[in-house]
Amino acid sequence: MKAGVTQENEPCPVCGRPIARGPGADRHHWLPKSRGGRASGAIHVVCHRKLHSVFTPKELASDYGTPEAVRAHPEIAKFIRWVRRKPPEYIDRHDKPKK
Repeated sequence: MKAGVTQENEPCPVCGRPIARGPGADRHHWLPKSRGGRASGAIHVVCHRKLHSVFTPKELASDYGTPEAVRAHPEIAKFIRWVRRKPPEYIDRHDKPKK
């Protein structure tokens, strides 16, 4: 498999739903590119947007650089319970939370 190509039905490391090729699939750098990250993995667009609406690049680099750490965060756990009821190709936008 070429770098950057999503394998059909690969599970999303955030929500666990299968990732289908197309507009619902994206790539995520677990170590942000701004922090020197090069490797990326397949992820749903909706999951990717949620991660970046909740965490800063600094937080992703220091505390949330793995799927396990991300899934343990209370806001992401709540999101996962919600998004698992959506089809794999579902796309939505997530704004930054109000503080």
